[in-house]
Amino acid sequence: MFTKTKSQLEKPKMSIKKHNLVPKHTLLTDKQKEKLLADLHVTIKELPKIRLSDSAIQPLEAKSNDIIKISRESRSAGNSVYYRIVIE
Repeated sequence: MFTKTKSQLEKPKMSIKKHNLVPKHTLLTDKQKEKLLADLHVTIKELPKIRLSDSAIQPLEAKSNDIIKISRESRSAGNSVYYRIVIE
């Protein structure tokens, strides 16, 4: 049987946001959220999901139904923006 050690249960010591492979995550305001849904002609249920427990959004103190903007830099594609709805 597998049991977790104390060190596995502790929160990470380094900030995950400082890692060069983690894209920038931003919490949208209610006004930005409304505009995004209107501009994309989608409902909140149609957005891709991100779990509340995801390490990348922990510092944002997001809640369920918040929308996270993810900006990824790429040499070939430039800046790509993705949106995710926070779920439990």
